[in-house]
Order: sequence, then C-alpha cells, then structure tokens
Amino acid sequence: MAAPLSSLTASLAGAGLGIGLGLRTTHYPEILGEWPAIDFFEILSENFLHTGGRPVHILDRIAERYPIVMHGVSMNIGSTDALDRDYLRELKKLQQRCEARWISDHLCWTGVDGKNLHDLLPLPYTKAALRHLVERVRMAQDLLEQPLVLENPSTYVEFARRDFSEVEFLGELTAQTGCGLLIDVNNVFVCADNHGFDAEAYLRAVPWQHVVYFHLAGHTVYETHRLDTHDSPVCDEVWQLYRLACELSGGRSTVLEWDANIPDLTTTHAEAQKAAPFLRAVEVVS
Repeated sequence: MAAPLSSLTASLAGAGLGIGLGLRTTHYPEILGEWPAIDFFEILSENFLHTGGRPVHILDRIAERYPIVMHGVSMNIGSTDALDRDYLRELKKLQQRCEARWISDHLCWTGVDGKNLHDLLPLPYTKAALRHLVERVRMAQDLLEQPLVLENPSTYVEFARRDFSEVEFLGELTAQTGCGLLIDVNNVFVCADNHGFDAEAYLRAVPWQHVVYFHLAGHTVYETHRLDTHDSPVCDEVWQLYRLACELSGGRSTVLEWDANIPDLTTTHAEAQKAAPFLRAVEVVS
C-alpha cells in the first residue's frame, strides 16, 4: 500500500531544518573539536551500514547534537532486480539509531543481476518504467514505514523514446505513491545544459507540495558537457536557479554537497551559508 500524502505532509513538518552540510570524514576533527553552529548534517547512508567502531561512534556523538538526514546511493530503486529488503531494513535500523528525519536516495538504477555498478544510471521516462517505479516505491515505503524521498539525477545521455519529460515523470510518481522529492538544483542546471531544456521551466513544473529538501553543489565544465563532480563552489547560474526554487517552493531545508577537493569546514560552511539570504526572503516550510 502506498504511503498516503498525509504521511508525506507529516514528514515535511520536520523539513524546516535550515542549511546543512554533507557529513565528510575530513571534517570530523573540526566538528568534534569545535561543535560549530551548523543546522544539520546529511550522512551518506552506506558509510554507516554493516560497520562498527569509529564510524558509528562518531555518528552517535554528532547525532546527539545535530539533526541528521540520510542520503543513499544503493537502493537501486529503478532496477529490474528484486528490491533488497535486507538493505531497506538496515536503513530503517540506521535511521532509528541516529533519529534521522528522512531517508533519501536517487531516481535511478545502480546495478543488475546482483552486480553493483557503482554509478547512478538513468531511467527511461516511459509509462512502463513509471508502472515499475510506482510498484517498487510503494514496496520500499511499506518496508521503511514512511515516504521515501527521491532525488532528480544528473544525466549525460537520454533514451531515444520517452512518454514524459523528467519533471513530468516526477509528478506522476509522486502523485501515485505519495513519495517525497529531493530537488538537486545543480543537477537541474547540469542536465538542462547537457540536454538542452529550460531549467527555469523545469522548476516551474515541479510538484512542490512533495519537495522535502534541496541539494546544492559545484560541477565541472567540459567542452561537450557539464559533469556533476561536487568538487568546487556553487556557480552563479545555480544560485540564480536556487533563488527561483525558493520563491516557487516557499523555501526548503538545503544541503551543500562537497565530495572532492574538500576545503576546511569553515570554508565549506561559508559556501553553504550563501543560501541564507534566499531562504530569508521566503517563508521557509516549518
């Protein structure tokens, strides 16, 4: 049975967390030594599954002081493989341990025939794929006992046949399952440039009542495409899209991702705080 929209609305009650950072190991000494004034942290779920000792000890300490949200890369929600129920149960246990506000992953597939390809691979936006995703999202939500939050991916190829644009597909999926959305504003910009669509029109078509939070990140520009690398500051064009996203949504909690060439915590947090004026200008969901 799909999680009802009322459940999603209840989960959004905790969405006004402010401006957070992706939790990265290079920042552990600064966090544990200074307990800086950061609103919340997003963890990469897989870093804390099937492990013990230092990783979960540090997570326990951080979760005592900061709200936590979970973001995964291995749910494989779009694959034809059976859903990994053990993985979903482990996610639920981790959420209970750190009292994470929500569980998110990506609208993609990551493997087939039991093989993890360690990449976020694009889906065909067809009616058949939508039926497949609706069934699997409902199953995942039943096991997690809450709405799943899914992120729009960064992509570099498109399927020759489709029945929906990406944002139309997201609208149909949320309407039929009650799932939540994580809108990665950088991914919208990267894909718009790579595939030649209008990023602002994409944002205007988002079903905002289902959006739980935002991602921001930097990317790399090549001669033929943009690559979602999370290795640099957020570019001006993405900040302008974020302004529009805040205006359209009324504001959502926001996470800055930085995964390569990571600067010190003060610099990373200062980059994230550039979101503050945009959020102050609108009524943040609470």
